[in-house]
Amino acid sequence: MTDRVAYLTGEYPRATDTFIQREVAALRAEGLEILTCSVRTTGAEHHVGPEQVAEAAQTFKLLDTAKAPLTLLRAHIRALRSPRRYGGALKLAVQTAPPGLRNLLYQLFYFAEAAVLADHLERQGVSHLHNHIAKSSCTVAMLTSALSGIPYSFTLHGPDIFFAPEHWRLDRKIETARFVSCISDFCRSQAMAFSDAALWDKLHIVHCGIEPERYGTQEERSERPTLLFVGRLAAVKGAPVLLEAFTEVREQVPDCQLVLIGDGPDRTALEARAADMGLRDGVVFAGYKSQAEVAEALEKADVFVLPSFAEGVPVVLMEAMAAEVPVVTTRIAGVPELVENGVTGLLVPPGPSKPLAAALIQLLAHPDLRRKMGAAGRAKVVAEFDSRVEARKLAALFRTSIAEGRV
Repeated sequence: MTDRVAYLTGEYPRATDTFIQREVAALRAEGLEILTCSVRTTGAEHHVGPEQVAEAAQTFKLLDTAKAPLTLLRAHIRALRSPRRYGGALKLAVQTAPPGLRNLLYQLFYFAEAAVLADHLERQGVSHLHNHIAKSSCTVAMLTSALSGIPYSFTLHGPDIFFAPEHWRLDRKIETARFVSCISDFCRSQAMAFSDAALWDKLHIVHCGIEPERYGTQEERSERPTLLFVGRLAAVKGAPVLLEAFTEVREQVPDCQLVLIGDGPDRTALEARAADMGLRDGVVFAGYKSQAEVAEALEKADVFVLPSFAEGVPVVLMEAMAAEVPVVTTRIAGVPELVENGVTGLLVPPGPSKPLAAALIQLLAHPDLRRKMGAAGRAKVVAEFDSRVEARKLAALFRTSIAEGRV
């Protein structure tokens, strides 16, 4: 019988979280049956490729299901067949609620959803539940496990959860999980800081990864020197700093263009800012693109740039490095575990635009250096961030958990 694992995230699939979709595909290739579950239903704008459309169609939508009163009632009646578990899960929900009536109400909503998910997983014969992004959806996973006895685990990314670990009760999630998959050594160290030392053996390093062969090497270039950014257009990604740096780059390389792939709440403001700075002819806001379109854009880029203020280990940097595009990014969190300064790319401090501009100008001026860093970057990704290799590590953890049985 195929081992059946449920995957739960807040929203799945999304254009910004293709690494989860890639991980699911790799786990299925390892022989696991993965049932995807999403708390909220993603809008069609997040489905930018046929793979995401197909995943969306077969994903269980928790909140939509729980909104049906009879479905919700039946799920709780079934859960009450084990009153001890039901009471224990309800107590856990109350104990882990952040201070305040509003937060308690949210926690009770999560408990209500958890009963619906537990019923679904029981009906589907699921042996293990896994969560990505250890915030509210992980709270649902924790309570689902308590209600059903199905063990759960989660992938810890950061950085935002590390800004409020007490609010999200990271300590109790680590305590109650069968294991925790940490995407970097930095991430694991933060989990260690917020958990008891007796639990540290639960914390395993499993990188997010890519399939390096999906990305062609640098054979086709844009006619103009091209800087490429791929990411959500939100404050944390540092796009305003990038626009400031780009004004300095254009002084040295007048025909250079900056292409921004992605969308988000700051897009309109960024477009207006670029126009006010006189950069309209040099900046392209391309919107969301499919994985194939991002790979094609990487083949034409001279330098990839990501000036973020907070990150885990960005998958988009792995994609650029796999395409042999040298990267310029910020020296934060787990990024230096991927990008070695001066070898696979250039690291700059987060915030100021001048060091960022200087690094971009340096790479644009030295094609031999770009080629050398590009080759080194691809070798790094192939050796340490292949999604199939990482999926085998995760599959082994799932199978160990399944063999150990229910909670």
